[in-house]
Amino acid sequence: MFHRALPFLAAVTVAAAFSIPAVAQAPRVLPAGQLPNDHRLEPVKDLDGYFPFTPPTSVEAWTRRAALVRRQIQVSQGLWPMPTKTPLNAVIHGRIDQGDYTVEKVYFESAPGFFVTGNLYRPAHPKGLVPAVLFAHGHWVDARLAEATPAELRGEIADGAERFEGGGRSRFQSMCVQLARMGCVVWQWDMLGDSDSQQFSREFIHGFAKQRPEMNTTENWGLFSPQAEAHLQSAMGLQTWNAERSLDFVLTLPEVDPARIAMTGASGGGTQTMLLSAIDPRIALSFPAVMVSTAMQGGCTCENSSLLRVGTGNVEFAALFAPKPLGMTCANDWTKEMASKGFPELKQLYTLLGAPDNVMLKRGEHFPHNYNAVSRSAFYTWLNHHFKLGQTEPVIEQDYPFLKREQLTVWDTAHPAPKSADPDFERGLLKAWNQDSEKQLATLASNAPEDYRKVLRGGWDIVLDGTLETAGDASWELKKKTDKGTWIEMAGLIHNTSYHEELPAVFCYPKQWNGHTVIWLTGEGKSGLYAADGSLQSGVQKLVDSGATVVGMDLLFQGEFLADGAPLKTTPRVKNPREAAAFTFGYNSAVFVHRMQDVLTAIRLVRTHERPSKKLSLVALDGTGPIAAAARAQSGDAIDRAAIHIGEFRFGKVLDLQSPDFLPGGAKYGDVPALLALGAGALKELPTANDSATAAAWLTAP
Repeated sequence: MFHRALPFLAAVTVAAAFSIPAVAQAPRVLPAGQLPNDHRLEPVKDLDGYFPFTPPTSVEAWTRRAALVRRQIQVSQGLWPMPTKTPLNAVIHGRIDQGDYTVEKVYFESAPGFFVTGNLYRPAHPKGLVPAVLFAHGHWVDARLAEATPAELRGEIADGAERFEGGGRSRFQSMCVQLARMGCVVWQWDMLGDSDSQQFSREFIHGFAKQRPEMNTTENWGLFSPQAEAHLQSAMGLQTWNAERSLDFVLTLPEVDPARIAMTGASGGGTQTMLLSAIDPRIALSFPAVMVSTAMQGGCTCENSSLLRVGTGNVEFAALFAPKPLGMTCANDWTKEMASKGFPELKQLYTLLGAPDNVMLKRGEHFPHNYNAVSRSAFYTWLNHHFKLGQTEPVIEQDYPFLKREQLTVWDTAHPAPKSADPDFERGLLKAWNQDSEKQLATLASNAPEDYRKVLRGGWDIVLDGTLETAGDASWELKKKTDKGTWIEMAGLIHNTSYHEELPAVFCYPKQWNGHTVIWLTGEGKSGLYAADGSLQSGVQKLVDSGATVVGMDLLFQGEFLADGAPLKTTPRVKNPREAAAFTFGYNSAVFVHRMQDVLTAIRLVRTHERPSKKLSLVALDGTGPIAAAARAQSGDAIDRAAIHIGEFRFGKVLDLQSPDFLPGGAKYGDVPALLALGAGALKELPTANDSATAAAWLTAP
């Protein structure tokens, strides 16, 4: 099922600014000064929260849940649908013969002009097809090219973390050499901003702190901007894409056995391992080290993306690999409680799926955050067992001749490096990425309309965190009832009992009800039903006179959700000094999403009430049109008619991450026009933001 994520706002409106007619205060439902008893008013969730995994009760339940979370990863990384895979144009050069293994320098294009760099280790005398290992490093500076100081190395040897002084100077070379000696091809590549990958700087990708006005434009935008987030373009997505293309590259090597592909990495490399293992079925064994836990989920900008962990987390990401072999390690860091929180649940899942021995945790709480010789030995042994490599277990590393930076770097005079930290390259890459996505959708729309709708629905379901089917159970609590002559004013609370949410609402109920119910949305919440003198707005009165019930309600952070009655114009972030949207929206849904879900709750109430409506209509004025469009798209055929004002609003035109209109992913799948097209039922687009008369006339027409 989908999850309600905690909000990130104290109080906002959906439109940054709009003009509305004078309205009277609607009847209060709650005592003055009392806010709704709604879980969304609790503190927001961030990357240091608690992320437990609840094992499923059946294989069928897990199959459904796994498909949903896997799609959530794909959408969040900009990989739904998968971008066009262009030629890699791989260059392999500078072969170094080390006797029983070789080392080569490699670069290829994951997208035109976007280079992935690294080293390829191969056994010197492979026998038939051999396994391959993708080795993703974490946040060690210049990881692939780095060398530990003698003092650092001696300290690790003294603590039992490393075994030898010579080759132990690099955990990365140690791993690659050992695996090549075991008969594996090993691809060890650079994350963005590390070693030879300098088209984006390390400071930018891994330490982004402040928005760049020059990159915040509706055309030719840059990473971390509102437009990039609206199109689901992120540093994490680029790294996930490079990992995907790394797998493609390895499978072009003629000696590689496609049935025996493993992936491993520690820390940030563990994050990359979890994600690619979850979404690409070609990986047969996964070993994310010191990263899987119910605690901290990844502190870097390259480990967070909008939508990624809304209602889920790293343990469940690791679980998506079940029932294939999954190994992990823990240390004296955020993974230190993994043995009691997270691993038992993974073991339960693997047992349910009939493979209890295919999941393993190597405990190492006595070591700091690491991928040391002890942890590496655990990986070698796990790999040896499942890929049947014939090594004596446990597998122990041997010393090797250390290679210096100048021997491993891929760039030289014959192979010049691309320009570093070029803003034009950044803009061009994101523009090409967006153009490819739009072209794919346009092609699907023309050639395969059903597939096109499936892609759109699959994307919007994640962006909007649910549908009417997952909206939860709704109930009504009457607080006050007032006879108004021909109609009854009923003030009360709409409860979403599944998610512990409640909405102050007013039902204008005609004594001669004709079975028609109209949900009336405005920027003022339920107060939008009333004119300045306390009477009903003319359009509302016309509907009530026609025999229709009209419902007005305070959506999240409207009306009675506001302690002082004055909504905020800018939205606060989680407590993180970096101005990257993912730290907030990677864990919490936007207020836009919560308000859309509030409308779905009202629809559920109207459609499941003991006196269900024969006809349900929706009116959206004063900037609430996009909310209504989203609710209509996500509610199937529950809405018979909708009269809404959209105007020129587009999510892709929002220029402020703190704008109430900001929606991660809002521009990725056709923006508002696609939402309008996906909705069922008759639609009337109102010419102005407050055209209630036209709305009422259309809804009362035969």
